[in-house]
Amino acid sequence: MLRSRIHRRTGLEGRRRRVALFALAAIAVVALFAPATAFPAGSGGLATPGSDAPAGRDAKLVKGKAIAPVDAPTRVVNAIEAANKIVKGKDYCLGGGHGKWRSKCYDCSGAVSFALHGARMLDSPLPSGSLAKWGEKGKGEWITVYANGGHAYAVIAGLRLDTSMTAGAGPGWSDDMRSSKGYKKRRFRNY
Repeated sequence: MLRSRIHRRTGLEGRRRRVALFALAAIAVVALFAPATAFPAGSGGLATPGSDAPAGRDAKLVKGKAIAPVDAPTRVVNAIEAANKIVKGKDYCLGGGHGKWRSKCYDCSGAVSFALHGARMLDSPLPSGSLAKWGEKGKGEWITVYANGGHAYAVIAGLRLDTSMTAGAGPGWSDDMRSSKGYKKRRFRNY
């Protein structure tokens, strides 16, 4: 009799353990095969109902900051999050963002470099003339850097990161595009 009670308790506990392990294994499999871009930035990997993250390929501009699309690759999300740290509140200054990553002000190429560094696409800041030779030729699928010897800006998930023709006195986002005439288009791999 004692043996049958022990067996029943152990059997029930064993079933509970198996169910718990099965649930953990299912979660691990889903996490393993889900695209890294399936969750909005800053959500800790959890999609939240009513999230501001837009569907599609274009970021959304809310109160001067960009919100990455739900399906954006991780590097794109990271570039947007990095740029959001320096828009609104940082002034423009020539050479800003070139001496060190954290600066009280940024110039055009310093702002673009900061975003690219956040995406792990750039190790050290580049001036606009060097950004015109950075990466590969052509327009990127998610990120395109436009640069020449005098100015640089980037279009990331459909929004322009620039230090001119944006709100404020320093780096900012805009959903208005500017002419790319006279600029080299550069990209990082297939991004």
